[in-house]
Amino acid sequence: MKAIRVLHLCFLCLLVSAILLKSADCHSWKKKLPKPCKNLVLYFHDIIYNGKNAENATSALVAAPEGANLTIMTGNNHFGNLAVFDDPITLDNNLHSPPVGRAQGFYFYDMKNTFSAWLGFTFVLNSTDHKGTITFNGADPILTKYRDISVVGGTGDFLMARGIATISTDSYEGEVYFRLRVNITLYECY
Repeated sequence: MKAIRVLHLCFLCLLVSAILLKSADCHSWKKKLPKPCKNLVLYFHDIIYNGKNAENATSALVAAPEGANLTIMTGNNHFGNLAVFDDPITLDNNLHSPPVGRAQGFYFYDMKNTFSAWLGFTFVLNSTDHKGTITFNGADPILTKYRDISVVGGTGDFLMARGIATISTDSYEGEVYFRLRVNITLYECY
């Protein structure tokens, strides 16, 4: 009889604890995402130097696996290639539109089994609408349609900016040209 009473008491304590824990907000430590303070959509155009297009090239391979030719991307998903770039940024997807700035930085291909890169770059904007820089970095799983990378800072109109840039490959022509659409959503603006 006493054992049954102890069992009922334990069950009752367990039931009350479960109800109290269920009503507690276990995620109260998470911050709510604030409303964006600024949103921009820009395009950058990358023309990779291939040994024949020096006048038009805006990026070049500066490192490649041992014995690789720096004018031809390696096989094996370009693993090990490192490129630096100084690409024009436009408001639309036309390479010949007036540039509003430059995308300057690097990317390297970091996976053997699929196309993937790691990006580190800055948008240097000098148009009448925006002056300053926005700095980005993050992994770019290229075969995914929409990829998010971090906005980690900025200067001028974008002083200490923080947010997310959703990038997508808008166009590409073999291994010589690609265009990225960059949808920048800032959550910290000063």
